Amino acid sequence: MSARILNLGILAHVDAGKTTLSERLLHAAGVIDEIGRVDDGTTRTDSLALERQRGITIRAAVVSLPIRGTAVNLIDTPGHPDFVAEVDRVLGVLDGAVLVVSAVEGVQPQTRVLMRALRRLRVPTLLFLNKVDRPGADVARVTAEVERRLAVTAVPMSRVEAGEGGRTVQVGPSGMDADAVEKLATHSERLLAAYVEDESRVTPGVLRAELAAQTAQALVHPLYVGSAATGAGVDSLMDGLVDLLPAAGGEAGGSASGTVFKVERGAAGEKVAYVRMFAGTLHIRDPLPPGPDKVTAINVFHSGRWVRRPAVSAGEIGQLWGLSTHKVGDPVGRPPAGAASGHFAPPTLEAVIEPARPGDHVALRTALAQLAEQDPLIDVRTDETGRQLAVSLYGEVQKEVIQATLAADYGIEVGFRETTPLYLERPTRAGEALALLNTPDNPFRATVGLRVEPAAAGSGVDVRVAVDYRSVPLFVYRNMAEFAASMDGYVREALRRGPRGWPVTDCVVTMTRSGYSSPDGPPATRGPLSTAADFRKLTPVVVHQALAAAGTTVCEPISRVHIEAPAAALGPVLAALSALAATVEAQRSRGDEVTVEALLPAASVAVLQRELPGLTAGEGVLDSAYAGHAPLRS
Repeated sequence: MSARILNLGILAHVDAGKTTLSERLLHAAGVIDEIGRVDDGTTRTDSLALERQRGITIRAAVVSLPIRGTAVNLIDTPGHPDFVAEVDRVLGVLDGAVLVVSAVEGVQPQTRVLMRALRRLRVPTLLFLNKVDRPGADVARVTAEVERRLAVTAVPMSRVEAGEGGRTVQVGPSGMDADAVEKLATHSERLLAAYVEDESRVTPGVLRAELAAQTAQALVHPLYVGSAATGAGVDSLMDGLVDLLPAAGGEAGGSASGTVFKVERGAAGEKVAYVRMFAGTLHIRDPLPPGPDKVTAINVFHSGRWVRRPAVSAGEIGQLWGLSTHKVGDPVGRPPAGAASGHFAPPTLEAVIEPARPGDHVALRTALAQLAEQDPLIDVRTDETGRQLAVSLYGEVQKEVIQATLAADYGIEVGFRETTPLYLERPTRAGEALALLNTPDNPFRATVGLRVEPAAAGSGVDVRVAVDYRSVPLFVYRNMAEFAASMDGYVREALRRGPRGWPVTDCVVTMTRSGYSSPDGPPATRGPLSTAADFRKLTPVVVHQALAAAGTTVCEPISRVHIEAPAAALGPVLAALSALAATVEAQRSRGDEVTVEALLPAASVAVLQRELPGLTAGEGVLDSAYAGHAPLRS
């Protein structure tokens, strides 16, 4: 790396001003001459036609800007909960983040979801209270709310000096007062001892260094106030980005290690992968085992623009061509150390999608496969006939976006049936099945035996191959590792539709028997040579037989809701929860406010959201989080 690099994410609840802040930063850094407006569809980061039309961010966008010698790769992420999967992919490639909170609306449901994910991954994060120029802005109230509802330690770095709630608002620096020292001393015995023994030793420089160190460890969160619309306070935030967030690490030498965090199609329909490099250097023509991919072209940021380069190195974000088999989340080269995924909940809704013209069915499957490259959580399932397609979803807005994207980019008009919960099946007990080679019930030239066993809730699918290598056709598969990987894929594909029609999960599937046919084999296995197709076609048959023996339990998605309401509304809130078959886990009172935490079917959360304002005189606040799946109640 020739320059200091900071890969920065900007996150927020929808409409908190995140994209406007991105535009303001680009303008302040001299990258753009005029600030785009979300309402006018002229922002740099919302480049999709649908984003400009709807005024929301749908896909994570990457732009670059220089700040005091630091190259900041800025990633603007969606704020709408229907596109939380897009945020999920970004978190693992960040060096730091800015969480934007409206100084008018305060902490909102998605704010809490994002902060939980940032804390879980220990992403160094600055807080920016935006919209201090809007009527109703209350920095003191929202600051207290941030610390209480997000359960974080916020260290104020700027303050409103005059004109709060108006377009002439003035923002200035906030000194590191005794309260700030106390917050930092909580995490530093050395600082506490120095402060107690001799306050003069705790100089502004010492405090600033300690603040940077604790911010890098995600122990505290510097808090800035301002207005992205007017620019008030943004200069201080830019200083904080450079002074308090850690730069990208990694050595340019050694073996290459990176992650694909975004995939899109270029103007000619070619696949373009966005990769964050953590170590080493990738060059054009470098092969990327174990698959056939080879890098054919590379773009990296330079002076705020994508430029063609022969290589991309540690710390940089690059656009790579030639990665035909790589998907979002896949490693490039050596897997990054400590790589994490699945920071957010999986989709819990599903809807059947149908082409308006029956002749578009094949084209629709192809288009959905390409969309799934860009968003792996767009899972497409088919019924037993292979004709009916169902798409997993986070919400109704996502459904509208898929519909509009298919029409605009692929020329395919589609309609959706009613959205339903996405149920899962879990094996009830252990079950086994065996299909033997050269027997009347087995038309394939292979032997496959499988055992299905229940596993812990939330553990997913574990496929194991416990057979002797001599029973594997190594003239078809190059080695046991390739055979095991192929069987893993065959089994997982078969589990996408269980006996009740839903995906099967939380199980261990073990291959217990294997066999193949060959012309010179013993009599029981003699015959034409086996092929990979024999194992691929036989495996789902045996999987479904094993599942039939095991039995399955249908499970529905469950949400954990957190409700804050006036104490006087506790009775009506509890009654509403009871009517929705919720289980109350906790309730706490604090002054004239009460909080309630409960578990209920995810399908009921929207009902509760609609009822809450009437139950609480408009003062209730609800946020929800995925809490797993539980057996469907009869």
